[in-house]
Amino acid sequence: MNERRDRELECRELVELVTDYIEGRLSVEDRIRFEAHLDECPYCRTYLEQMEQTIAVLGYVPEESLSDDAREALLAAFRGWSQSELA
Repeated sequence: MNERRDRELECRELVELVTDYIEGRLSVEDRIRFEAHLDECPYCRTYLEQMEQTIAVLGYVPEESLSDDAREALLAAFRGWSQSELA
C-alpha cells in the first residue's frame, strides 16, 4: 500500500490540497484522509470554511491568470499561515 495513504494527513498537506478538495479533484483515498483530518483539526476546518467563503464572495480565479510572482506569493502566504497556526 502507498505509504502516503497509510498515514494521517498533516495540516500543511491539507493546505496544499484544499483547492482540489473544494473542486472535487481528490482521489477517494485522499478525500477520506482529508475529511478524517478535518474531523480532528478545528484549525483546518476553519481554514476550509474561510477558503469556501472567499471563493463564494470572490468567485473563481483561474490559476493561469496569476503571474508566477503572484502565485508564489500566495503559496508562501498560506504556507506561513499553516505554520504559524500550528506553532
